[in-house]
Parts: sequence; C-alpha cells; structure tokens
Amino acid sequence: MSQVSSKQETPGAKIGIVESDTRDKTRKVVVGYMAKHPKYGKYLRHRTVLHVHDESNECHRGDTVEVAPCRPMSKTKSWRLVRVIRRGVSD
Repeated sequence: MSQVSSKQETPGAKIGIVESDTRDKTRKVVVGYMAKHPKYGKYLRHRTVLHVHDESNECHRGDTVEVAPCRPMSKTKSWRLVRVIRRGVSD
C-alpha cells in the first residue's frame, strides 16, 4: 500500500510573494531564484514576474503564495492561486 501525502502536490507549482494587488482578480507574483553563471561560477539573483488569477481576491501585497499553471485566461495571465502560505505585514 502506498503512502498518501496530507497536502496535495500540484505539478509545476511555484512559491512567490505578491507584489501588486491593485487589479480585480489579478495579482502580480514575483518568484525569485538563484542561477550559477556559466563562465564565472558566481550565483546571480533572478526573478520571474507572474500574473496570477485570484478569483476571490483573497491574497494581498506581501503575502507568500503558491501558484500553479493553468489555461490562458488573458494575454498575460496563465497562472492560478493555489493557496496563501503566509500573510504579509499589513500597512
């Protein structure tokens, strides 16, 4: 019998921080990562900005969220919000 994980694993999911929540049902999420330079070997910081669909407007700026790929919902939006991992500091 195989073990079943308590949390559901989403293929292709990424974890990032909400950068903008000004638009209705859309959030801008920044996913940061480090990559090694091929010639010099130094690790460089990179970031990917994703436009995420948030149907109920539940996440806000500064929140740490998990997002997963989905069908294209607009020209730039092809990710959906899976869950809010940690709430950010309220201003």
